[in-house]
Amino acid sequence: MEATINIKRSIKNPLIVPEDVKPTRSDFVIECVFNAGVTRFEDEVILLLRVAERPVQTNPDVLTVPILKQQGETYRLDVFDIDRNNPAYDFSDPRKVKQIDIDTYVYLTSMSHLRIARSKNGVDFVVEDQPFIFPSNRYEAFGAEDPRITFIDGSYYINYTAVSDKGITTALAKTNDFKTVVRLGIIFTTENRDVTIFPEKINGNYFALQRPVPKQIGRGEMWTATSPNLIHWGEHEFLMGVEEGWQSLKIGGGAVPFKTDKGWIEIYHGADRSNRYTLGAVLLDAEDPNKIIAKTKEPILEPEEKYEVEGFFGNVVFTCGVLFEDNIVKIYYGGADNVMALAEVHIEEIYRALGV
Repeated sequence: MEATINIKRSIKNPLIVPEDVKPTRSDFVIECVFNAGVTRFEDEVILLLRVAERPVQTNPDVLTVPILKQQGETYRLDVFDIDRNNPAYDFSDPRKVKQIDIDTYVYLTSMSHLRIARSKNGVDFVVEDQPFIFPSNRYEAFGAEDPRITFIDGSYYINYTAVSDKGITTALAKTNDFKTVVRLGIIFTTENRDVTIFPEKINGNYFALQRPVPKQIGRGEMWTATSPNLIHWGEHEFLMGVEEGWQSLKIGGGAVPFKTDKGWIEIYHGADRSNRYTLGAVLLDAEDPNKIIAKTKEPILEPEEKYEVEGFFGNVVFTCGVLFEDNIVKIYYGGADNVMALAEVHIEEIYRALGV
């Protein structure tokens, strides 16, 4: 039987909780703070948090949801009331509202934006009061979610999930100072998420993992793509699929891959049929990441602690970013779609779990 991996959760977990974050409006409340991208910038560790906020609910018979309304060429945050007794809507999922006759989700109960948190030691963070990336166009009408940060040639590229009634897409932005940001537009069309961009060119092209979600045939599995400029992506190839057990429902990229002496390591997530999310690792060839060298048979991190089991959406550990420093893999992850946490593991432990 395979030995359990020696991974250590921070004694300060959870590192960031909703109470640490200021809402953007006085009539809103922070629901969750989770799934942060991470990078080092100058002498700081920066987390780019996904912050989900919702309107304060004042009437038990009415669900007030956030929406982005267009006014001329700009968009602004507003709210919309839905009668909870209206049989046209399904309210069974606390995260979203489905319109029954068209069998699709038409509202989210919260709206996410991206917010910076800064730390000198990678553990104690101060969250900024203002959003860094806030929904501002038709493709972000339901929110901006799950950022990843890739440092390439002196710039920090942020890919994130843009959600709207048009579907779930992947957008790209760029910053050099984490004070100003430039949006570069949609890079993967609906429905595609869990995109992770490698931090260097491979064989002359940029390389990314992606997770397209088939509507009629197939399941959510990991693919790859290449690009000459980070905007236009092609050469799409299937990489790896679901397997029985902890990754039987769907899988997807998690953190930005990091390079080791043995190849690229990707910390990815898998969900089983009960929607329990865990983290595994896959080792990809350094020169051709379409080649899988090894995968962990069992998860390297799974929901066990209270802040991972109980929350907005329980039994979830989910990462959008790691730091690989001094042979230690620092995994910043969301617990139960509600809080931010940290776990650390020596690279040799991951090698052992991979069997390499």
